[in-house]
Amino acid sequence: MGKMFIFGMGYTAGRVADMLRGRGWDVRGTGRGGNCDFGDDEQVRCALGEASHVLSSVPPDESGGDPVLATYGDLVVAGTRWLGYLSSTGVYGDTGGAWVDETAPTGTGRRSARTEADAAWLATGARVFRLPGIYGPGRSALDRVRTGRAHRIDLPDQVFSRIHVDDIATGVLTGFDGPPGAYNLADDLPCSQNAVIEEACRLLRLPPPPLQTMEEAELSPMARGFYTENRRVANGKARRILGWQPRYPTYREGLAALV
Repeated sequence: MGKMFIFGMGYTAGRVADMLRGRGWDVRGTGRGGNCDFGDDEQVRCALGEASHVLSSVPPDESGGDPVLATYGDLVVAGTRWLGYLSSTGVYGDTGGAWVDETAPTGTGRRSARTEADAAWLATGARVFRLPGIYGPGRSALDRVRTGRAHRIDLPDQVFSRIHVDDIATGVLTGFDGPPGAYNLADDLPCSQNAVIEEACRLLRLPPPPLQTMEEAELSPMARGFYTENRRVANGKARRILGWQPRYPTYREGLAALV
């Protein structure tokens, strides 16, 4: 079995680690779920030297650079090891609800630092997985509804794509045999956030929250930013080239499984 080193073993990359360990892999990494300290140069370099696969989920730092490539780039790209990077579909910017695939231009949105990191990892020969809104156990519309944190925002034409965390993990694993490049990992049914909240309420047999403006909802700046971009993300390349098949092709199956 292979040896994986993960930079940033948090919610999403931690699920990748769990799947690999279940298949007998040796998995090490940094982050809250890891066993290495990012700042311990000797420890990290020793683990990297033994790794057959390297995955990073570390976002750009405040200066806009990629901290993994800046600190360990020489060793990360050495040899013939497999490289992967968890990026964001935010690199596509706002498309007014139009579909985007991996041929769409990047760098037109608010996430310029993410776009630069995305491009830097592509230049290393990595498989770059572009992810939309992530949900899963403990982080879904169900949890927001249960705790009274769910909002329905009155933006009739708003549409997003999303992905279950387990489908990200299987996407990364299928990417082991795929060629380098960018891959969108998104479900098959982009929709409004309101539709997801309403489905969560239906499953929990609770009334949906009232429609509100963003001002009435008192959203955080980060949450407001979420609503400034509007796009549908196509996943055909990952299906066609990697053979990836999402277990939860829409939010309906994903939420039902979480219930």
